[in-house]
Amino acid sequence: MASGGKAKLDRVTEILSKLKDDLETNSIPAKQQAQLLEELKVNGRSVENADPIFAEDGIRTLGHYAFDSSSVEVSQEALRCLANALLLQEKTRQTLVTLGYAPRVVEKFKSEDINDEFLTSRILFLMTYGTNLDYEKLVNENQLAESINNALHRHAKRYSKSSLRSSQMHTNPIDLMALSETLKLLFNITNFYPDLSEHFSKSIPHIFKTLVRRKITNPPLQPPVNYLINALINLDLEDKKGQQLKFLGMNAVFPKFDQKCNAEHLINILDNAIVAYKESELDTTISPVLVLIRRIYEIAPDSVKQYMEWLLLPTDEERSRPLGKSDTLSSRLLQLSTSALTPNLRGSISAMMFELSGKDASKFVHNVGYGFASGFLMSNNIQMPENAMEAHATADSKNAIPVNPITGQRLDMEEPVEGPPMSQEEKEREAERLFVLFERLKATGVVDVKNPVEEAYQSGRIQELPDEDDD
Repeated sequence: MASGGKAKLDRVTEILSKLKDDLETNSIPAKQQAQLLEELKVNGRSVENADPIFAEDGIRTLGHYAFDSSSVEVSQEALRCLANALLLQEKTRQTLVTLGYAPRVVEKFKSEDINDEFLTSRILFLMTYGTNLDYEKLVNENQLAESINNALHRHAKRYSKSSLRSSQMHTNPIDLMALSETLKLLFNITNFYPDLSEHFSKSIPHIFKTLVRRKITNPPLQPPVNYLINALINLDLEDKKGQQLKFLGMNAVFPKFDQKCNAEHLINILDNAIVAYKESELDTTISPVLVLIRRIYEIAPDSVKQYMEWLLLPTDEERSRPLGKSDTLSSRLLQLSTSALTPNLRGSISAMMFELSGKDASKFVHNVGYGFASGFLMSNNIQMPENAMEAHATADSKNAIPVNPITGQRLDMEEPVEGPPMSQEEKEREAERLFVLFERLKATGVVDVKNPVEEAYQSGRIQELPDEDDD
């Protein structure tokens, strides 16, 4: 292998020339062809002094060996060269399309060889960027969707109950890389071509099966788990097109054997992820999980919705302290909903809590406390409940124990206020401050409640004292 500079360029040029000539003479044995392609692959890992690889003639030559050779080893070495080229030089992606190789890549993707799947799915994924390749045509005329569904089915079979123990420890790098690349391809196709999503409904049970039966790792969102979650986001989970019912006889998101298992597993992943990653990483890391949980909740049957609410909303047991102070998933979510380090998550978490509350502002304030609810309600122009500032009873408590509307804590569990009582002057200043704050809130038009200070004054509960009164 050439070390670099002109020597590298000369060697790359020589190898490609030999390979191109052999397409006519067919004089180089397959084993030697594979060796030449392997050397070319190594030299092509960096763009410096490897220009002939990225030129149209170089891509054409590699395409011949990738798709016309009868040798599996030669074909896969050429595919590796192409995959590297497409990764390093964006222009080569359109070159491969222009030369008409895209349908040949899809045909090769039908192979059950795991290396073929990995290489062809990566090439097809890379060609979703910077090309005019028509993936709708590949789906309708070249069975690309069916090939992707079949590949994901093969991966899911590894997670059957009989092989569950080994699948949880499954770490074969090439298998996991192939699965990841196929999932990335699926996500991009459904992202750029939403109308094609229905063609991948067959993969929904395969993706969930692989996701749920894999052991949750630490950290939990490393490949392929993150790609499994991403791939589900754009699919027809609600089964609007009836594809799941047609092929599976049910909605695979809520399987008949356990309707809540998929939602429960995603929430477990969310719980583990919040603990495993730094707060500064959570904004991008767990956002897809949250999006998927919200999508599933929206279409879930009532029994699953109630179970998800129980897992995600604060329980009565948590109200012995102010909400957001305990070591539970709901508390950690509430803390993140006000964190300066998670600007994207803040709105998403609050929106999820609002949805879990039936999109009812009163229930929302009851479930999370006015302190966590107010910002979301105001920023979304949602009418504040008139009784929001009143103490209310816990929803499921038999004894209807009242709670603090601001903190969500049970009133009987609040710490007694220590320190000297406020002086009359301090009381008047505090009343004036509250009056001004409520008038400002009323001026926004979001809150339509009577100022409690004004109401108390009008009802006679506040009397103006003469200046000489010191009591």
